Amino acid sequence: MVLQMESPGPSIKVETWLRGEPIEHFQPGKIYVVEFWVTGSEPCAAVMRYLMQLQERFRDSGLEVLGVAAHERASTAVEARSKLDAWLTENCPKLNFPIAFDHTGEMKKLWMEPSFSVGVPTSFVIDLDGRIAFIGHPTGLDQVLPRVLNGSWRTSDAAKASTSKRIADRELTARELALNKSINKKFWAAVRKEDWKRALSAVEEGTALMHGDINFRLAHAHLLLHRMQDIRTGLPVIRQLVRDAIDRNSEHWLLATLEQLFGPAYDHSHFPSHERFALGKQLAEHILALNPPQGDGHKFRTYPAVARYYHESGNQDRAIELVEMALKSLNHPDPIRDELKQYLLPNLLQALANYKGKKVYYGAFCATPERNLPKVPKRGRPRRKHRKD
Repeated sequence: MVLQMESPGPSIKVETWLRGEPIEHFQPGKIYVVEFWVTGSEPCAAVMRYLMQLQERFRDSGLEVLGVAAHERASTAVEARSKLDAWLTENCPKLNFPIAFDHTGEMKKLWMEPSFSVGVPTSFVIDLDGRIAFIGHPTGLDQVLPRVLNGSWRTSDAAKASTSKRIADRELTARELALNKSINKKFWAAVRKEDWKRALSAVEEGTALMHGDINFRLAHAHLLLHRMQDIRTGLPVIRQLVRDAIDRNSEHWLLATLEQLFGPAYDHSHFPSHERFALGKQLAEHILALNPPQGDGHKFRTYPAVARYYHESGNQDRAIELVEMALKSLNHPDPIRDELKQYLLPNLLQALANYKGKKVYYGAFCATPERNLPKVPKRGRPRRKHRKD
């Protein structure tokens, strides 16, 4: 069954509970956020702090947050659980919601695969009637939860637009939905076994049948470049993805493609430097053209990724400038809620400290440059011109 808005919330079938009181089923009259996340992802780590704030804010209104760790990368369940437990102890000593652990893939089968959600963090909101009200990135919770709690979300234009966008983004007909489900099943089965060749075969089938599905396109590039490190085959794939993102003039496509090239979670040492920076330059310039520095648009969604490109290119002044504009956009011209600001602020401030190489302050917040950061490759820095005497 395909999971979408107003589908009944799936069952909760996990191996064990690492923190908090177990949630066996959804109780009528309560709102739930079921959050899929992984310890190895910087965005997921930041999301945990954001969810703790949401839980505290809406607890008296009947909100229950549930974290699901179903994507831990480890050879055994024991190793995965030990890694997760250590991470929670260090990073979330004051955690205020339960954490479920599942290494069997059951929760992925029940939640992620039927909703065609291939990345984490991913949030599912279960409304007062036990039905799915929202599927998407947790940054959307700030606007969704108050409306779900007061009962106005289901009939709102925002809910309808969210549903329409989710369908439109995948450009799926009823036949394509069935194909997508079949392909995703093969893909996730291969990923669970770390059989990258079979996973690649599945996404190649998906991209051939549904070329406009960004998830298949990203998975294709990710497998070739980062899992298999097959640069010869992967280069034409990422080049085409860059061209298509630019042709679509889609901020989402541009940003997701740039992350494949400059995302901090990836090792790019095997990637041809000149090619990586040339493609990154195209994407960065188009993102800035869509949301120019002199414009009033929010900068915090895309500018940090563009800043990473300039940082690795050796243009520290530009990287610092972009992060500072992202920080400024948290307050102007259309202020965002405090919960979202608190979620975004630590990462922005940390990036600024790293790029400046010194302690930085923002109101009551402070960040110190991280130690042992990966060095920027010399080949990525502009060469100095030698003067002729």
